[in-house]
Amino acid sequence: MELKQLEYMIKIAEEKNITKAAEKLFITQSALNQQLLRLEKELGTQLFFRSRSNWHLTRAGEIYIENAKKMVRIKKDTYNQINDLIEIKKGLLRIGLTPERGPEMFAAIYPIFYKKYPNVKIEPLEMRVKQQQHEISLGNLDIGFLTLQEFQKTNDKYIHICSEDIILAVPKAHPLSHKGRRMGETLPEISLDCFKDDSFAIMQKGSTLREIYDNLIAEEDFHHHILLETRSGHNLYHMVAEGICCSIFPISYAKDNSNVSYFLIKQKPVWEVCASYKKDSYLSLVAKDLIKIATDYWSIKLKDFDKNG
Repeated sequence: MELKQLEYMIKIAEEKNITKAAEKLFITQSALNQQLLRLEKELGTQLFFRSRSNWHLTRAGEIYIENAKKMVRIKKDTYNQINDLIEIKKGLLRIGLTPERGPEMFAAIYPIFYKKYPNVKIEPLEMRVKQQQHEISLGNLDIGFLTLQEFQKTNDKYIHICSEDIILAVPKAHPLSHKGRRMGETLPEISLDCFKDDSFAIMQKGSTLREIYDNLIAEEDFHHHILLETRSGHNLYHMVAEGICCSIFPISYAKDNSNVSYFLIKQKPVWEVCASYKKDSYLSLVAKDLIKIATDYWSIKLKDFDKNG
């Protein structure tokens, strides 16, 4: 069983299409098909149900791909350990980034990383936290950069980067805005119950921030009028700044604006910025240094908000 053959079969399973898989592997479709037919003949069974637009695994295929990924991961871990031992700084890191905040972080940290490791290629992939967790569990990501609370963690490994307050923002026209503070000042604590009759902008379902919001509201036993659901934390801030509604979001989205008053929430929700990787896999020294660079980035980014930490 050749490792190259394992990688070929994994790619067909990922793409669910032999033509697309061949393109990604930079080989001809006919060469890839011959590899598959030879393997199926050796095994005595089909690995894929074929259709024009969607190939999917047979039960035998599921067993093969599951173990193929384990073998490819063992190879990668072995090479990483040897590279660390003899101080070879090369290879590929596939990293997960949350939409919006992830690319902002990557744009800041990649130039620093590249100067130290010009021969290490990084493949950044944008996806939500839960999708990252799924890809990490499959071994498809080397590192995922995530924001979540403890109850949202899986059985894989997590490295703490920093903690970040989740705060309440209300427009200046709100009757209670005078009790709040501007960013840079110590924020007062208030209950979301005081705003139960107000409209809110919140994150879309499926996000870790939305799950945190839903839990906070469940504790208070009421429901806000939801004016807007979005995938952007910047949109949440701008809705408040324009005087349209209230919102809750991570403190790093807050800006010092006379049109916005900020509060700490009674339950004092905090989420964790962390790096995650597959349980029982080897984290290379290069990967650890990338996480260190990301930690330095977040330390600088959040230093202006330490009064509320």
